[in-house]
Amino acid sequence: MQTKRSFIIGAAATLASPLVVRAQEAPDRNSSSFITQDWQDHFSTLGNGAILADITSRALHYWGADGSYRLYPSSVPMSEDLTRRGYSQIVRKRVGPTWTPTQSMRERDPSLPVMMDAGPGNPLGTHAMYLDWPAYLIHGTHDTRKIGRQSSSGCIGLYNDHIAELFAVVETGTQVRLL
Repeated sequence: MQTKRSFIIGAAATLASPLVVRAQEAPDRNSSSFITQDWQDHFSTLGNGAILADITSRALHYWGADGSYRLYPSSVPMSEDLTRRGYSQIVRKRVGPTWTPTQSMRERDPSLPVMMDAGPGNPLGTHAMYLDWPAYLIHGTHDTRKIGRQSSSGCIGLYNDHIAELFAVVETGTQVRLL
């Protein structure tokens, strides 16, 4: 009896060991969001600064022209069909942005307003930086539950204090990559 029990315990341990090893080796799905990136892996020149929005890890990386580096948690698009990837640039910046939902947003949710003034209910938060792709922005949010989640209709969202900090150092023309 002891031999049969030892055999069963040994077999179970042998079968489970690859799962334990994989669990120890597998990083948390968001752990890469807090790993420093190198701008040279994404841009040929630093220019007046660079922003990398990593949609998979839900992190925004910023490198200043002086080589400074900042890392922020972000919200990302709700689904792959709302996600745009590639290179862009900041073409406009605005404190207290107004919000005009796109036609597709209003089709998904007819209760959305035609336009919303700046303020606490505005989903763009306190600051917005517009990309050269229509309707794509990097902006703040008053709804802090969205950060770290797939919760936007295509934009990259930051906490309001983080977007204010970033807004202060990013220049119009700064290169952006959504990865």
